[in-house]
Parts: sequence; C-alpha cells; structure tokens
Amino acid sequence: MRTPSPPPPRAVHLLALPGFQLLDVAGPLDVFAQANRVRGRVDYALSVVGPGRGPVRSSAGVELLAQHSVLDAEGAPLDTLLVAGGPDHAQRPLDGRTARWLAQQASRARRHGAVCTGAFALGEAGLLDQPCRLTTHWAYAAQLAARHPAVQVEADAIYVADRGLRTSAGVTAGMDLALALVEEDLGRDVARTVADDLVLFFRREGGQRQFARGDDAPQAPRAALQELQRWLATRLHERHSVASLAAQAGMSARSFARVFQAEMASTPMAWLERLRVEQARDLLEAGQAPKQVATAVAFASVDTLRLAFLRRFGVTPAAWRRRHAHKAGGDA
Repeated sequence: MRTPSPPPPRAVHLLALPGFQLLDVAGPLDVFAQANRVRGRVDYALSVVGPGRGPVRSSAGVELLAQHSVLDAEGAPLDTLLVAGGPDHAQRPLDGRTARWLAQQASRARRHGAVCTGAFALGEAGLLDQPCRLTTHWAYAAQLAARHPAVQVEADAIYVADRGLRTSAGVTAGMDLALALVEEDLGRDVARTVADDLVLFFRREGGQRQFARGDDAPQAPRAALQELQRWLATRLHERHSVASLAAQAGMSARSFARVFQAEMASTPMAWLERLRVEQARDLLEAGQAPKQVATAVAFASVDTLRLAFLRRFGVTPAAWRRRHAHKAGGDA
C-alpha cells in the first residue's frame, strides 16, 4: 500500500515595512519554524517580503534582507499573510504600490492579518472598510477604532480570529498569534510542544489591560480635587465614603458627587477603587502576597481584591504576582 504524500507546505509571508519591529517578524517566524522541527518536515514555507528590492531597516537599526518584495512576490499560492508592526506605523502612510499588493494578496490568501500596529497597514489597504473584529497594541487601539469606525477593536485581546482575519496585540503577542495558527493547522499537541520548546505560555493569562500603565488614574483638573487626590494617595489603607471624601474636600456630599462625576467621568468610589487596585498592583510587584495587599489597601477581603483586580487588569492578583516575581527577587 502506497504511503500518501504529505501535503505541500503552507506558504507564509511576513510583510516587513521600513521601521518594523524585529520581534514582530522574528517571533512568529520562529514559532512556525519550530513547528517544522517538531513535525520533522516542512509544513510551513516561510518568506519575508519587503516593500522593494534590498534590505529593510528595522526600528532597532538592524537591516533584514527580505527574500521577496511587493514587486515580485505575486506568483505562488499563498496560505497566510501577516503584516509586522513598528513603533511609528500608526502615523506612517502606506505607499500606493504596497497598499495595492497587500489588498491583492490578502484576497488570495486563506487567512491574513497583522501583528501589533501592522493593523494600520491593513486599514491603508482598504481591508478594514467592512465590519470585523480585530486587535492591536493597547496604546493604539483607540486611534485604530477612530480611523476605522466599521471595525470592532478589542483593546484587551491578545489575539483575535474573525473569519479569515487574524490579528494580535503588541510585539510578543505575535508569537501567541502564530502559536494559535499552528494549533489551527496542526493540532493542540503540536502547538503545545512548540510552546514548551520556545518557553512560551500555551495560553497567556489575562489580556492587554495588565500591561497598560499609561491608563492609570488621571489627575483632576480642579485644584480642590487635586488636593484630595494627593491626600487620599497616602491613606488608601483607611476606610472612606463619599461623605468623608466630601468633608475632606470642603463640599457637601451631593455637590461633591456631582462635581466629581462631571470632572472625572467616574463616581468617587469607583475612582477610589481604581487607586486602590493600582496601589495593589505595585505592592504585588514588590513581592507582597495578595492577602497582605488586600489589607494594605483596605479591601474587605482577598476575594474583593481579586474581583476588583480582574475588572481592572483582566488577571488575578496571584497571577500578576507570579509574572513579576523576578522583580522582587523571590519565588511567587
């Protein structure tokens, strides 16, 4: 009985535009290449495509010599097309030739997508004009959503699959995306082995919110509320109420609640919880246990802290502490 021939390799193209982030290209490629090694055969034929012939300079200053360019990478059947992101790709317009090539190749590929800010190139190529779900780096999610109102940007997602579209969050999340594609193609066991070999999480805990430091509680515009914020920052271990905060601000409870909502777009107690959770995050990173932290920031119990932490960062306090254990110099 004749042994059936293995299927032909899946052609995977990574489009690297000038200023691309090295890990946006190298990370996914290493995941696919490791899948080939695990399987002992070439399941993925990997290529890097540049906007022209010659080297492409990365954001790190290192140049990558692409095997193909948008001038000549048109002939072979294409399985997967991913666009790498870069630190300035949200602001850099895509040239017309590359935009046309990207639109054409995406229509030919079984699936297409982007890593990080590569999603903006998809938009420049007209691939985000119809309703779809996708993600990008948390810091650029609002900008992408404003630029392409037809799409649903899932700012907390590590990666998103929507029909033939595959997108991931920033930088290292490109490896999460590639691992998910390997699981789609070759099964869970192969993908798990690849993750083990590359020392990756097979399923990363939580979403992007756990990395979004730029989204910390803002300062109030009114001087009286700024003073209250400074006072409160040193007293998060104490119990507070709307009435006690209003008294500290020298206002009636009703006026305080109304002014606070108008200026901060939040209720006083919701804002207080946000401050406490952010303080809890810092204490966890310093090595304190969740039970200690709950007491230190005046949560009623460790379960209350856990629920608030999940709402804010999408991950449990224990998981956050494990991720940052190396900063404290000890074991979680």
